[in-house]
Amino acid sequence: MAAYFVDSSGLAKRYAEETGSDWVDSILDSPSGNFIYVVSLTEVEVSSAIARRLREASIEQADAAEAFDMIFEDFADYFRVAHVTGELIERAIALVKNYTLRAYDAIQLAAALEVNERFLAAKQSLTLISADGALNNAARAEGLLVEDPNLHP
Repeated sequence: MAAYFVDSSGLAKRYAEETGSDWVDSILDSPSGNFIYVVSLTEVEVSSAIARRLREASIEQADAAEAFDMIFEDFADYFRVAHVTGELIERAIALVKNYTLRAYDAIQLAAALEVNERFLAAKQSLTLISADGALNNAARAEGLLVEDPNLHP
């Protein structure tokens, strides 16, 4: 059993077939017993990615509907959801001052660091799953373990 924080770029692979999807599924499948953490805004980002694919006709209507249902169920019943707070926003602002990060990526990293601090206190580790290069570089610089699902075809 392990603990993972999954950002939007990594989590989207669960709901739309692309490079790294099988690897992400192996980490996230319920029987694995892994602890899966996400930040609340990830639900909107991943839903947006599915909706965009539907508009671009790169996913069928039925597959999109199934993906939206899975996203809702996963966030309601399975994922451990970190919420965006004032303190998290302040930490994200500090991160954008030090790294080349988009706003939501800074929030993702701030949330992952917050969750990681709890694991470090218990002498355990957390791994960030992200397919975003800039986010991964900043996360490594902040001391997080990182796995890029694109490296697991």
